Amino acid sequence: MDNQLDNNRNENDPEHGNPKKPNSHRNNQSILAFLICLLVTLVCFALFTNMLNDSSSEITYDKFIELVEKDQVEEVTLQSETLIIEVKSSASSSENTTYYTTMMEDENALTQRLEGTGIVFREEAPDAFAEFMSMMISVLLPTLVLFGLLMLFMRRMNRSGGGIMGMGVGKSRAKAYVQQETGVTFQDVAGQDEAKESLQEVVDFLHNPGKYTAIGAKLPKGALLVGPPGTGKTLLAKAVAGEAHVPFFSLSGSEFVEMFVGVGASRVRDLFEEAKKNAPCIVFIDEVDAIGKTRDSHYGGNDEREQTLNQLLAEMDGFDTSKGLLILAATNRPEVLDPALLRPGRFDRRVIVDRPDLKGRVDILKVHAKDVHLDESVDFEEVALATSGAVGSDLANMINEAAILAVKNGRTAVSQKDLLESVEVVLVGKEKKDRILSAQERKIVSYHEVGHALVNALQKDAEPVQKITIVPRTMGALGYVMQVPEEEKYLNTQKELEAMLIGYLGGRAAEEIVFDTVTTGAANDIEQATRVARAMVTQYGMSEKFGLMGLATQEDQYLTGRAVLNCGDDTATEVDHEVMKLLHDSYEEAKRLIGSHREALDKIAEYLIRKETITGKEFMKIFRAVEKGMEIPENLEDLVFPEEAAGV
Repeated sequence: MDNQLDNNRNENDPEHGNPKKPNSHRNNQSILAFLICLLVTLVCFALFTNMLNDSSSEITYDKFIELVEKDQVEEVTLQSETLIIEVKSSASSSENTTYYTTMMEDENALTQRLEGTGIVFREEAPDAFAEFMSMMISVLLPTLVLFGLLMLFMRRMNRSGGGIMGMGVGKSRAKAYVQQETGVTFQDVAGQDEAKESLQEVVDFLHNPGKYTAIGAKLPKGALLVGPPGTGKTLLAKAVAGEAHVPFFSLSGSEFVEMFVGVGASRVRDLFEEAKKNAPCIVFIDEVDAIGKTRDSHYGGNDEREQTLNQLLAEMDGFDTSKGLLILAATNRPEVLDPALLRPGRFDRRVIVDRPDLKGRVDILKVHAKDVHLDESVDFEEVALATSGAVGSDLANMINEAAILAVKNGRTAVSQKDLLESVEVVLVGKEKKDRILSAQERKIVSYHEVGHALVNALQKDAEPVQKITIVPRTMGALGYVMQVPEEEKYLNTQKELEAMLIGYLGGRAAEEIVFDTVTTGAANDIEQATRVARAMVTQYGMSEKFGLMGLATQEDQYLTGRAVLNCGDDTATEVDHEVMKLLHDSYEEAKRLIGSHREALDKIAEYLIRKETITGKEFMKIFRAVEKGMEIPENLEDLVFPEEAAGV
């Protein structure tokens, strides 16, 4: 049965089915090797001849006459219009005692010139055989030896499969990346339950192929892992190989592409040959969009990449899944991949590896904290709520930063304070303690941040404030307000988005009301507010003017998520006007809210300037005290509300 499968594969496989193709490929390589050897030999011959000429002792004819007149010549021999000049040993100051020059006058004139000088002058017939042997020994023999060595070297290169280009440029690097055991299992992957479930079926198929083939099922040829960066696509691929206990070939798509056309295709062929030898095994191609980009001219053409893609498509059609060969690929740009690569029969499954939800973030934090010493104050639920939108790599980084902070502060276990501080370090950077703001700037930043917090506190659809700080951060923020939702949300209502806009513009509104001017500190707030307002108009159908009309499409869903307008220029102008109106109304509402609670703004800002950082509970305590007309003590612990005193 196995022999028949091999025969069928050889008949259908374009690489094995046509016996002429490998021979013609070998012949082309041999011709190319011969031409390169010949070229190298000729270059070496020219350099060698030039070296001989440079090291020779040729002189000009007038120099020869000068030597004769100075009585420094002992003997002159004429050979085929060439004068061989023997210089007297006493007159030679250099190593050369023999020179030659071309005959410039007739023989009789030269004879008359040399008569009476005592110089021996004779004529010799050239020895053709001696000249031939001299040339053979001095030039042709080294050239032939060099040519033979090059041919032998090239033949050994061809036998080893390295090809002619770049001393094995076309050789796949799969051998260097093969792992017999990855050391990663599904227990090391958290927050991606649906993705693990899809891949566990593949692992079970590799372990127990009989129960699937009995009903007629086939092993999927490939699975495409799609998701934002850092969500764990590579980790999942390693976990599949670790669970299946099969060799794991891991390569990046960019490793197939070189400047030489045809190298990528050669590497793809070699990769699949190695994989077939090691089957059952798993081949993982990370960033497959580097070679799998669509051949549509809209994205730009490239002969090398397209040839590599064509070879990959042919190889994925050619291998037999019954051997246990599985192709995994990962990308965060599925929209640019060629449709021929995505069709069933090549990548049969698309596994979405998206950002984890609240439960997923809690599980990820637990996985990365299993080897970290934690104290009893740690609450992963609170940390997960504060990190909405974070991916697995972000959460792993936060756990590591928290451990570093604990060591830095002299503790032997990580506390909740360390974890929350690490969240801020990852999201907004470390505290920039060497940046000292002037008193006026500290006041402006304080009012700006309290403006954000106050506007959010006055709106029932806004998220609660957890922390306010005016300590500068390394990522450029001079201060910020940290808001944490009470629960995980997957949808936002129109009222929540409108409250979000007012909150973004609360800082600029506070600056204008208090200082009667504005600063550059609201640049990021305006950018985010504009993005939300434009999405409300063009994508969410929350505009009275345009109604339910979709005016933008999202590109690079898993990267930038950038929205691109798909409407005419006149409509785009009207969209801008609608966004401006929405932002203007939100700004006016922010100014109204702050203006009606000016005393609370002043008291909270004054307290923030003194303390630099306050919690959400302290913020709300001061706000309630001001609303009740109470004085704010130096220490907030001394502030007791009447209802609390009555309760006591």
